[in-house]
Amino acid sequence: MRLVLHADMDAFYASIEQLDDPSLRGRPVIVAGLSGRGVVSTCSYEARRFGVRSAMPTAWARRRCPQGVFLPPRFERYHAVSEIVMAVFRRFSPVIEPLSLDEAFLDLTGSEGALGPPERIGRALKDAVREATGGLNVSVGIADTKYVAKVASDFRKPDGLTIVRPEEARAFLAPLPVARLWGAGPRTVERLESLGYRTIGDVARADPARLAAELGRQGEHFHRLALNDDPRPVVPERDTKSIGYENTLERDLRGAVEIRPHLRRAADEVGRRLRRAGLRARGVRIKLKTAGFRLFTRQMRLSEATDVAEAIYAAADALLAQLELVEPVRLVGVTGYDLTEEAAAQLDLFASATPRRRALEATLDRVREKFGDAAVQRADDLDAADPPRE
Repeated sequence: MRLVLHADMDAFYASIEQLDDPSLRGRPVIVAGLSGRGVVSTCSYEARRFGVRSAMPTAWARRRCPQGVFLPPRFERYHAVSEIVMAVFRRFSPVIEPLSLDEAFLDLTGSEGALGPPERIGRALKDAVREATGGLNVSVGIADTKYVAKVASDFRKPDGLTIVRPEEARAFLAPLPVARLWGAGPRTVERLESLGYRTIGDVARADPARLAAELGRQGEHFHRLALNDDPRPVVPERDTKSIGYENTLERDLRGAVEIRPHLRRAADEVGRRLRRAGLRARGVRIKLKTAGFRLFTRQMRLSEATDVAEAIYAAADALLAQLELVEPVRLVGVTGYDLTEEAAAQLDLFASATPRRRALEATLDRVREKFGDAAVQRADDLDAADPPRE
């Protein structure tokens, strides 16, 4: 029998903040951008009782939970803890599909002989994560498909463990709202409900031809999910296709002169993340969003793969020159794509100052990791209006 486990850390960022600062335990902690345009990354379960949710504007969260503790995200720390968690997962299965920093699928098929029944595996994984991280909880769902395992992991949060056996899957799904269908966003949920489908059971009982006529391929997909028909395999350690950084600005920018310092900051962060991951990018993409929410993207291939921020910025600046922006800009982003492992990148050691520049940037990485991001800054950043933030 196929056996899939979905592990989802509970309120990951906020739980790390409470772990690192015991005085925050039991209090409503909200990790969010703290500017006027900031949004909530995540929040503790204490804050959720006040109606605070991820992706909510920070200003709304403050109104709903004025007594909350609002903290800026510390992504370096979250990445470090994520690596610990993923290492624990690998002890239980070599076939792991990470979805984000705080959740992953594990293929446990054939593991019962060595690890025991599903309940024992789930509890052992939860205990191992708690011990390795110093106290963080993970919710676990186990089923015979990825879809049901994912739904099950959310069923008894926080610190939950839910096992759904194949013969129980349709009954387990039936009373759940259609919002729990994988891939159903708010507009799709409204459409489903307007057509009379309020529960997953309603979708399962529907005529598949009618669903296809009303919703196209999406209707067929939802019908299969409602019947627990999900043959998708757990894809081990999916290759990272891109590494990026973007910043929603405190004030709108006009023209290339104002945009360039933010483009450089983003390039610096992308270079740092590439070096940390041992990857280099063969292409660079920029993303700009205007005050009117129009999105502009441009991308280019590089002559050689790189993790050097200066080279990434040079490409980003060249792409910026291709755009004729009339509206002010509210978001600036840079992404390195078509990634390759560091050892596979062939750099010309006799061309330009690339090796020296990379060595300098790697040294600055170590300084920032030890003393914080503010320990070293570019001179032109000191006068910029918006501090770096995600």
